[in-house]
Amino acid sequence: MPRLALRFISGKYKGRRIFPPKGLPVRPTTDMSKEALFNVLNNHYNFSELKVLDLFSGTGNISYEFASRGTNQITAVDSNYGCIKFINETAEAFEMTISTIKSDVFKFLEKSKVKHTIIFADPPYDFDIEAFSKIPQLVFQNQLLEENGLLIVEHSKHTDLSHLEHYSHSKSYGGNMFSFFE
Repeated sequence: MPRLALRFISGKYKGRRIFPPKGLPVRPTTDMSKEALFNVLNNHYNFSELKVLDLFSGTGNISYEFASRGTNQITAVDSNYGCIKFINETAEAFEMTISTIKSDVFKFLEKSKVKHTIIFADPPYDFDIEAFSKIPQLVFQNQLLEENGLLIVEHSKHTDLSHLEHYSHSKSYGGNMFSFFE
């Protein structure tokens, strides 16, 4: 099996590839999905002004893409030590300002008081609907989005989040979906 490579879609590091170590418990966002998502965001936001929270950050794929496009305020949260270590090493190598927090995402959301412009969550696709619903519930209950902020939850096309409070719309790319909450 070929080694997993993550590609920067745009920005300062466009076209560069990074290679996460084998054995991380991750399913990185595909290049096609990532490119489509960032094309949408590009029409609504100035990346240099964003405060981004990347939940279930895994390899840091989404955090790196924001950093490559000029975002300097990025926090990546994951419970896996190997993932956090890789994100820290990559951020240092590319001189990116990504803060990492090793924590259970739900415990982090319960305690956090910091507001963000964009919160991106890429939980395991096999989460049950109760676990998926806890993400927007905690984000909005604890007022973690700035005014006009956006919560984006990545999930399988087999998961429907449209019944959840604050749901706005979804976009589908292959087997991946992004549900947007405002």
